Amino acid sequence: MQVEHFVNTFVPENYNLFLDISRKDKVFTGNVAINGEALDNKISLHQKALAIHSILLDNQELSFEMDDANEAVHIELPETGSMTLVIEFSGKITDNMTGIYPSYYTLDGVTKEIISTQFESHFAREAFPCVDEPEAKATFDLSLKFDEEEGDLALSNMPEVDVERRKETGLWTFETTPRMSSYLLAFAFGALHGITTKTKNGTLVGSYATRAHQVQELTFSLDIAKRVIEFYEDYFGVHYPIPQSLHVAIPDFSAGAMENWGLVTYREVYLLVDDNSTVSSRQQVALVVAHEVAHQWFGNLVTMKWWDDLWLNESFANMMEYVAIDAIEPSWNIFEDFQTSGVPLALKRDATAGVQSVHVEVNHPDEINTLFDPAIVYAKGSRLMHMLRRWLGDEAFAKGLKAYFEKHQYGNTVGHQLWDALSQASGKDVAAFMDSWLEQPGYPVVTVSVEDDVLTISQKQFFIGEEDDKNRLWQIPLNSNWQGLPDILTEESISIPNYSALAQENDGALRLNTENTAHYVTEYTGELLDNLLAELQGLDNISKLQIIQERRLLAESGRISYASLVPLIASLKHETSYLVTAAIKQVIDGLKLFVTENSDEEVAFKELVALISRENYERLGFEKHEGESDEDEMVRQLTLANMIFAGDSTATTKASQIFAEYESHLVDIPAAVRSLVLINQMQTAETKDLVDHYLSLYASATDGSFQRQLAQALSRTTNADHLNLLLSTWKDKTIVKPQDLAMSWYLSFLSNDFTQEAAWQWAQENWDWIKAALGGDMSFDKFVIYPANKFKTPERLEEFKAFFEPQLGDMAINRMISMGIKEISARIALIQSDKEAVIAAIKTTIA
Repeated sequence: MQVEHFVNTFVPENYNLFLDISRKDKVFTGNVAINGEALDNKISLHQKALAIHSILLDNQELSFEMDDANEAVHIELPETGSMTLVIEFSGKITDNMTGIYPSYYTLDGVTKEIISTQFESHFAREAFPCVDEPEAKATFDLSLKFDEEEGDLALSNMPEVDVERRKETGLWTFETTPRMSSYLLAFAFGALHGITTKTKNGTLVGSYATRAHQVQELTFSLDIAKRVIEFYEDYFGVHYPIPQSLHVAIPDFSAGAMENWGLVTYREVYLLVDDNSTVSSRQQVALVVAHEVAHQWFGNLVTMKWWDDLWLNESFANMMEYVAIDAIEPSWNIFEDFQTSGVPLALKRDATAGVQSVHVEVNHPDEINTLFDPAIVYAKGSRLMHMLRRWLGDEAFAKGLKAYFEKHQYGNTVGHQLWDALSQASGKDVAAFMDSWLEQPGYPVVTVSVEDDVLTISQKQFFIGEEDDKNRLWQIPLNSNWQGLPDILTEESISIPNYSALAQENDGALRLNTENTAHYVTEYTGELLDNLLAELQGLDNISKLQIIQERRLLAESGRISYASLVPLIASLKHETSYLVTAAIKQVIDGLKLFVTENSDEEVAFKELVALISRENYERLGFEKHEGESDEDEMVRQLTLANMIFAGDSTATTKASQIFAEYESHLVDIPAAVRSLVLINQMQTAETKDLVDHYLSLYASATDGSFQRQLAQALSRTTNADHLNLLLSTWKDKTIVKPQDLAMSWYLSFLSNDFTQEAAWQWAQENWDWIKAALGGDMSFDKFVIYPANKFKTPERLEEFKAFFEPQLGDMAINRMISMGIKEISARIALIQSDKEAVIAAIKTTIA
């Protein structure tokens, strides 16, 4: 059903909005004067769960009809043309993390709250009547009143004006915003504090949090935000468009962050950095800040016309976050993070039959959460943008973006207008190149073979599990290390004669997709594979990662044997790079599927894991060395995880010693090893006191990273009473915030054999509660995705089907359910076909 677009009958120009909010009573009243142009005598505005008391035009009351089913109010007008409607309304504040909502935190043992907003995608209508569509851009004049306490602060998109008057009246008033979509309006108030600086062009940059956090936890994000704004101004050639860029950490927050223009809101773990933090958590904060700041141009200054192009906002920002952080902190090698996180996520998800394409029609904004699968919209979309940037070259890419921003600023666009700008800048047909990748689901496997001195390169859609081959073709950038091959493969297959002559003209084994930037996998066969593997040790780290990653995916699809991966990773046990260690870790995690817990085969497997990890363990140990690189810390984390999983006595003993040393102040264990020390203690010395201790630390902690580590450690329980105790806390919002339930708790407990059954039972029994607490939330579909990621037995598949198939009518999760069934089925088939060979390969390798 195509939802009606209200901007077609009423075009707003300005909202003069006043809100009076009571934190104590969880209610608000307000009035808004909407200046705009009526194109019809019957117009509609969006409202959701509001009470509308009157609508005036020139002081005359208008008749109106409430339509809650369509989240609308329909208004009869005596005339068309330019006019100002004045509307009085009121509403309630709920805990749903949309619209205007409270966030809770504890300060000196007292529960306090701040109020903030989340209007994307279509929740501004919960705060005031408006045309709540991205195309209906307008300016906003906001003023706020609330039950203010000493030391409270209010922030919004623009700087405050009339400060002296506010001191007398309590009315907070903000400058007029630029023309923008309703979903970007935002405010936050309460006991906030922060720090500010200015960019070289004079933009005020600030970082804020509740008073439960120290101000110094904001210095890292403030520095990143300032430098990233300056980088984008240079790169895009367009100044940051408004006077301020404030960043505020919100205790209860459904997404990771939200790019409200001038007032970006964040989940606390993505903005706050304390002295005891890991390299990867700091990099994560930097990437999220750079992502949100990229949106200030791409999304805010220029906005998609309708939600079906939201992918473009997210894919673009997801790519630019890496470009920006690589520019300001080159020593971090941040593109490696994408190679080990986004890339494998996209390749795995996009190989499942039934996956959506990146660009999908959105008929109703309620579909947004369902269509925007992070593996596709963020990871795959971003990978396609990296692929495009490489194909065009950085200079043409930046030049095209500058032209795009200048032409469309403060307006709305559709995807092909970006392709037009990039085509003009580069002289290449960008639309033709990108359409095959965006409008089709999935991706190709490129097979390379030699027979009778003819090199054949062919493409076919790649599937893991059930196949649904539609003979799709892609425009594939071959990005080869050899001269003499075409730039792009457009047809199903090409044959190149005189392979031996070609090989003599080029150095080294033939490789495609160098730097691993294009979205496909390559299957080398026969002598081409032999040549490549013979060179493996001498290749660059990205190529090594890529070969391991591609061989793993080919094994998961059944094209090659999973057992062949065992000698491959064992041959790389001397590797010290994070890229290669991370790729090996993904294979190790994959091999766990084939190994039965508490069996002889598990003993052999653990020996293999220790064998592969021992050199790095001996090199790095638990303690940071003087002058070591960030990369060493990240390799240490992977290595210790392997050694503790393997039950290596030197590693487990050392972890126990560290625990004993810090027992009364566990939060101070160096963050990079803290998770493993907590897990090891749970695995080797679980007691009721330990469980209680972890749980009370979790409930009182203000550090989101520490909380995640505690939840993960608690998921290693092997005691039924302790497990029941832990499950009983999941619905207690004073212990587990709903925003953290899916990732920190449910996923961790599904990941371990002992806790999986009970966690799965809990979700089924509490499904109505989950739906009520998280139904409109971005994490709701994770309760379908996570079991699909973890289940591996025919019994679990039947349980998954029995529970979820009756819910296929639910638009929010139907795609996740049907893909989940295929994903579990593929995993079961893989285990059945390859288990014997994998166990034999493990035993041979350690012999």
